[in-house]
Amino acid sequence: MKLDIVILGLSITSSWGNGHATTYRGLVRELTRRGHRVRFFERDAPWYAGNRDMPRPPWGETQLYSSLQELKDRHDRAVRDADLVVVGSYVPLGVEIGRWVLDTARGLTAFYDIDTPVTVARVARGDCEYVSRDLIARYDLYLSFTGGPLLQYLERELGARAARPLYCSVDPELYEPQEAGLQWDLGYLGTYSEDRQPALERLMLATARQLPQRRFVVAGPQYPASIRWPKNVHRITHLSPREHAAFYSGQRFTLNVTRADMIRWGWSPSVRLFEAAACCVPIISDVWPGIETLLEPGKEILLARDVADTLRYLREVPEAERRKLGARARSRVLASHTAAHRAIQLEGYVAALRESLLRPSGS
Repeated sequence: MKLDIVILGLSITSSWGNGHATTYRGLVRELTRRGHRVRFFERDAPWYAGNRDMPRPPWGETQLYSSLQELKDRHDRAVRDADLVVVGSYVPLGVEIGRWVLDTARGLTAFYDIDTPVTVARVARGDCEYVSRDLIARYDLYLSFTGGPLLQYLERELGARAARPLYCSVDPELYEPQEAGLQWDLGYLGTYSEDRQPALERLMLATARQLPQRRFVVAGPQYPASIRWPKNVHRITHLSPREHAAFYSGQRFTLNVTRADMIRWGWSPSVRLFEAAACCVPIISDVWPGIETLLEPGKEILLARDVADTLRYLREVPEAERRKLGARARSRVLASHTAAHRAIQLEGYVAALRESLLRPSGS
């Protein structure tokens, strides 16, 4: 089954300030390797135009557009004739684009939500600009970065026809252990988020203040100037994906913290979780439902509820066990959570949906 796939996503050319680009890059590459034709349409946004670390992705076809009208004028036929059209979360004018896609496409349609708990909260408040309640009920597939009970909620409460998990993934060609040399005792990679900041304060910055002789690092953009960083916390404003593996490999442990809406629903792994694991760095994570289904606590990941937990791990985990934690996490992720796994999952969802549509009603 070779598919003609169109994806309208936030960005594939720039990873600046978002986790979408790395996900789309891996997925598009693996789909094209499996023989599918993939075209990716991206809004030519000024904040990405100046920060494109992959202006011409080598897989599939990438097209930039400057307006909704240009998108319609240039790509109407591609959307109409595709076997599958996917609209991603946070796409500018996503509601208008979604309506056009659903009115135009003759093949299957899907919404790919890389921010599902945030989306659900915004839809409930009525302030979501990239998808609406009526559109959720019209897409053939609702592909979600979040699994667990939220999938049932999407179907029962929001009318999604078929809500399926399509978690984030890691690109093993980019993320593997590097001989970087240990520079930091604990690090964190992530764009600033107001609802993640309390966990960063609790699990890292409070730890740094109690361990002034240890070294810490936070990498990511958009942090307010008002944050008071401890002197032993090094700041890096932005790292391109090709620098991530060396960054992770330079840490004794790395920290994973999760947005409040994602903690509430659970089953919401961050792409950084899988990337860090693939680089063999042991992960200290906040706690949320479903994390144990992805990595085994105490064996493949360490869970922390407060500063005391973080302090204990930094002080007490023997070096040999630290290395084993990282190695076990890498093995688990490479066996289940690569971009190739996601491409195969997507194929399976499309095949099942096609079969159900062909099946006579009542059979």
